Amino acid sequence: MSITQEQADWFKDAFTSLVDNVDQAIVGKQEIIRLVISSLLTGGHVLLEDYPGTGKTVLAKSLANTLEGTSSRIQFTPDLLPSDVTGVTIYNQATHVFEFHKGPIFAQIVLADEINRASPKTQSALLEVMEEGLVTVDGETHPVGSPFMVIATQNPVEQSGTYKLPEAQLDRFLVKTSLGYPDRDTSVDLLMDAANRSRAAKVAPIINAESVNAMIELASQVHVERSIMEYITDILVSTRTDKDVALGVSMRGGLALARMVKVWALSQGRTYATPDDVNALAVPVLAHRLIVDPESEFAGITAEQIIDRILLAITPPAYRAA
Repeated sequence: MSITQEQADWFKDAFTSLVDNVDQAIVGKQEIIRLVISSLLTGGHVLLEDYPGTGKTVLAKSLANTLEGTSSRIQFTPDLLPSDVTGVTIYNQATHVFEFHKGPIFAQIVLADEINRASPKTQSALLEVMEEGLVTVDGETHPVGSPFMVIATQNPVEQSGTYKLPEAQLDRFLVKTSLGYPDRDTSVDLLMDAANRSRAAKVAPIINAESVNAMIELASQVHVERSIMEYITDILVSTRTDKDVALGVSMRGGLALARMVKVWALSQGRTYATPDDVNALAVPVLAHRLIVDPESEFAGITAEQIIDRILLAITPPAYRAA
């Protein structure tokens, strides 16, 4: 079933409204906001890695406030247990039955703050729910519902006492990005508004869960030419054979990029994807899935540079409107 231009225009308008709403709190970072909202509409999760005080938590809270639904925040610490995330089964002496008490993971938007401060055992509690939207406790499976999104944050500094996310967990994040510091004019505007201690609080809900699910379903129907999928495949293969890469991108990464491309195209009012969509998303979707060769990493080569180099080396296909 093909998408009509009228449906594409509706999606674009709704997407733009979401971006503008979150932009009230995170000023001057519309491209990052677009990435995060696109991840939500792909059914994926986001890892924000940046220095303290750049607005990672504010962005997550603002997106949560934009949705008419549930949200939760989990502050990851070394003593956090898996049951503190997923929930626990407790025996009810009054009814003589075991009852499952849901943890904070049962929300539509979950902020996993400073995720690398928790132990690997606790981090792994997120693996099943991030991949399948399910939580299994004591042999019973509990769905978390839809939409569902984990926004995790971590700082690249103060690494003492932290636990690096394993590759298997990094692969569960659809996008890894950073906000960075604002430009000069935006910085001045923020300082002028210094009395506002909670910028995320002024973000009001403008969309409900049913509409988000409708947008997710609509985006899945975007037309993508076979040549675009071949282009994505060539990029994946190149990451596995690059001389500076110890481990390339898996098929999970390729599927993530293919899904994101559809949302990205529709957010611009197009019913079809182009190679430009692939190029715009390749770094945030694929770079964190690479394992750079240790010697190359020591020489200063980054995963982002490798993806950029691969994109320059591969000739994109000519495209036509669907």
